[in-house]
Amino acid sequence: MITLWAPDGVGEVRRGDDLAEHLLPALPDDTLLDGDVVCVTSKVVSKAEGRIVAGDRAEAIARETRRLVARRGPLSIVVNRLGITMAAAGVDASNVEGGRVLLLPEDPDATARTLRSAIAERAGVNVAVLVTDTAGRPWREGQTDIAIGAAGLRVVEDHAGRVDPYGNTLEVTAPAVADELAGAAELAAGKLGRRPFVVVRGRPDLVLPAGEDGPGAGGLLREPGADLFGLGSREAVVASLRADAADRVVFGAPVDAEALAAMLTGLTGLTGAEVVPGAGEVTLRTGDPRTRWVVEVAAYAHGWETESEAPSRIRLRPVTP
Repeated sequence: MITLWAPDGVGEVRRGDDLAEHLLPALPDDTLLDGDVVCVTSKVVSKAEGRIVAGDRAEAIARETRRLVARRGPLSIVVNRLGITMAAAGVDASNVEGGRVLLLPEDPDATARTLRSAIAERAGVNVAVLVTDTAGRPWREGQTDIAIGAAGLRVVEDHAGRVDPYGNTLEVTAPAVADELAGAAELAAGKLGRRPFVVVRGRPDLVLPAGEDGPGAGGLLREPGADLFGLGSREAVVASLRADAADRVVFGAPVDAEALAAMLTGLTGLTGAEVVPGAGEVTLRTGDPRTRWVVEVAAYAHGWETESEAPSRIRLRPVTP
């Protein structure tokens, strides 16, 4: 059984505050047990770290952005300086004075480690700590809380190799348990309840031994190019047309020669062209001079580049992003 509770009575968190001094007095004596998970919202972490800044929100978003993923009107989805893909780089203008915005914590994993250590020292228990924030999801309406910082927790529970009740071997099942715990914590805390801490009990198997902090929430981030949705649909088209070498990594590793040849053969703009896959290259023969531009754009998006030969002959080779 899993139980969650969010203590009331936590006062306003200000710059320089000790988060453990806010949490522990709000809990009855000896409430925390070994194996508990303590979740804290990024908002109060940012306040304690003095991450409230004056100025325009759009300017703050630009400073916190590493790469634009997609933009639709005023909404921008970006990869922020922490490597997390989220709306507006995680910059928040709610629950702060007018003319100010709240940035994400400087290093959420480090904050989680610090709070975990403080709880162990003062309460004598081995808990895991999550720093949580709200994010949207592709294909789904609404938002949910995710873990952006973690210490002392196995953030992914790998089921690969286990056998289900029907005898099937699991191959890729790996629940992001840190995010699941963060989402559950948000249910207990609520958005407007002024309860920034949540204690989760019932999964001590996920909590690491004292002194082992684990990979942190950074272990949940996919490497550039491993994410199938590294750009929005419009932005992917523009990036392919621009063909900037710096954008190649977003499209991932080159496809193999057979896959590239099949893609080129299926393009309606290449009707009548002959596509021949070879060892580490693909050759395309065509009598239409417009074909080269179409091939260059399509090849770029698949990790390949063209080499000039005769006007009617195009050779393609894979590029390492």
